[in-house]
Amino acid sequence: MARESKEALRRRCGKILTILKKEYPQARTRLEHADALQLLVATILAAQCTDDRVNIVTKNLFAKYRTAADFAAAAPARLEEEIRSTGFYRNKAKNIRASAGKIVSDFAGKVPDTMEALLMLPGVARKTANIVLGSAFGKNEGIAVDTHVIRLSGRMGLTRHDDPVKIEQDLMPIVPREDWTVFNHVMVFHGRAVCQARKPNCPACKVNKLCPSAFKS
Repeated sequence: MARESKEALRRRCGKILTILKKEYPQARTRLEHADALQLLVATILAAQCTDDRVNIVTKNLFAKYRTAADFAAAAPARLEEEIRSTGFYRNKAKNIRASAGKIVSDFAGKVPDTMEALLMLPGVARKTANIVLGSAFGKNEGIAVDTHVIRLSGRMGLTRHDDPVKIEQDLMPIVPREDWTVFNHVMVFHGRAVCQARKPNCPACKVNKLCPSAFKS
């Protein structure tokens, strides 16, 4: 099959995005949060854990720890126990405390709102930074590439890579910048509802005519 030109990819991606935005008008992050700090912590906890489990854990966590200073001062063993059910709790607790400490010492207790500054926080890579920037600050600095975006963008032929950094580099030129945040959201919703990991439901997919993988699985 001949490789699509960048312009053809941009047009096809635009059509896919238009359809999915209509299909999932409610699409947004499922991580419950009231501010940027809560979203940052929830996103760190969500690594290799379901959003539903994270939301259960953070309900009590956020009632107890209300500021970055609170998280920075948390007793390590206590915080580990409080987030244990999210998995990898020792490393997550370490990153939450260290990030909170840096927010207090370097950013006056406020979560920074730039990619450069967020990437300075322990445990924060581009995916987490993109989620915080897009959903907490309304800034489109990149595209959050999670397991759903990796799977769907590959199936849809929007990238030939499996590395998140390279996938983001492929997607940014073909997704309108104003849609970088919502792109992740609709992909997550579509990945959960239709284009699931084990068996995509191609007959029910509203973008199957635009997907080179449709009906091949």
